[in-house]
Amino acid sequence: MAPPIIFNSHVDFRMRLVLATLSGRAVKIEKIRSNDMEPGLKDYEVSFLRLLEAITNGSVIEISYTGTTVLYRPGLIVNGTYTHTCPLSRGIGYFIEPILLLAPFGKAPLKLILKGITSNGIDLGVDTIRTAIFPIYQKFGIDRQELKVVKRGSPPLGGGEITLHLPHVVLQPSTVHAAVKTPAISKLRGIAYSTRVSPASVNRIIEGARSVLSATGCETFIYSDVARGDESGKSPGFGVTLVAETKSGWCYTAESTGSAGEAPEDVGERAARALLEEIEIGGMVGRNQVKPLIVLMVLGKEDIGRVLLGRDVIDESIVRLLRDIKAIFGAEARIKENDNYDDEEQNSEEYILSIKGTGFVNASKKIK
Repeated sequence: MAPPIIFNSHVDFRMRLVLATLSGRAVKIEKIRSNDMEPGLKDYEVSFLRLLEAITNGSVIEISYTGTTVLYRPGLIVNGTYTHTCPLSRGIGYFIEPILLLAPFGKAPLKLILKGITSNGIDLGVDTIRTAIFPIYQKFGIDRQELKVVKRGSPPLGGGEITLHLPHVVLQPSTVHAAVKTPAISKLRGIAYSTRVSPASVNRIIEGARSVLSATGCETFIYSDVARGDESGKSPGFGVTLVAETKSGWCYTAESTGSAGEAPEDVGERAARALLEEIEIGGMVGRNQVKPLIVLMVLGKEDIGRVLLGRDVIDESIVRLLRDIKAIFGAEARIKENDNYDDEEQNSEEYILSIKGTGFVNASKKIK
């Protein structure tokens, strides 16, 4: 049995466990908040470990007495149907993100009912995942993903519920070649929601967003979702998710949630400005979409995949991810400046990320 790969600190905790599960390599994560006043794992990290244990078969998880060390020996991804209550310290999106990377490579389809906070301004909101993260997976041949919001839940008390259905089990993701130039935006979409507040708040959010986006001249349509009664969770709140779509199927996204005493118009304006900032960065994807994109490129066929990224997309967290991928899969990425310019308006602060796929094959998939 190969010795576990050793990592330090709680940073990238979920992604390291995901990479370990996909590769079948054991990992040992040490010094988890060892210098904090409250050392060890947080409740949401333990909750994620329980969810990971549920959808896999044969996984071994050993946690030290202080909670500062975790040894994880992954089993096979079997999926199935489960209900999981998420702690109120994090949003439901915290748990969906890593599960999306695991579910397509399981033995059977996955159906999850997750309960908790649907949008909290820290983790990706459920609307962002449905409208902006799912399209990334479709580029790799992983489709038919469904996310239904049964109840919306705002912080601090939550009360939300979503149904996540991931029926598409694949042997291997497709190779992506998207390194020509940044596509033009064709339309702007969004969804503004509210829970246990006046329905007028949603209209004010939409007005605030439109006041900023109107200057783009793009077709803009923002849906309204006013949760009422049992569907409105346990706490008042409101927010908006905005998506800029291109004709080729790529998109950029931004979201914003309201805080106590904040005007709904300010929430809409903040989300709209954040979306314009994502578009200005350039590349094929925004900052909250690039990690699953890179992981799926690594899992692809033994062919070189390429994608165009804006300079500001490549930050410290991306560098850490690439280092973890090299440690676990042995795959390296190459980043070079984009010199495929055909006009002066092309963004010069863009880079081409090239990764050779590892030829990963889903060993859990049933052979029909």
